[in-house]
Amino acid sequence: MKAQKLIYWIATALLTVLVLFSAGMYIFNHAEIVKAFSVLGFPTYIIYPLATLKILGLLVILGNFGGNLKEWAYAGFFFNFMLAFFAHVMIGDGEHYGALMALVFLLVSYFLGKRVRN
Repeated sequence: MKAQKLIYWIATALLTVLVLFSAGMYIFNHAEIVKAFSVLGFPTYIIYPLATLKILGLLVILGNFGGNLKEWAYAGFFFNFMLAFFAHVMIGDGEHYGALMALVFLLVSYFLGKRVRN
């Protein structure tokens, strides 16, 4: 159980770093992110709301808030990472590894979190 708890916190910490880096890029490097979203075919008006929701999702997960809210946060991250992964794969820019790593960290955090955190 102790090893599972350690792996959970490592995966959650790495997920947190990736998501905070992403949200920070959305906010502080907006011009580059607008270009990237345009290349991927995503609307650029979702950049700031997406950054805000990523930060709020992390707060919900780290704060271990109510069951359904935490499930929705994990689900939102899952869909975001899956869409990012496939968007990068479809245009063939080789940038899909970050989304794949985030997806692995998310799944480890989710399934081990169910065991080690109530």
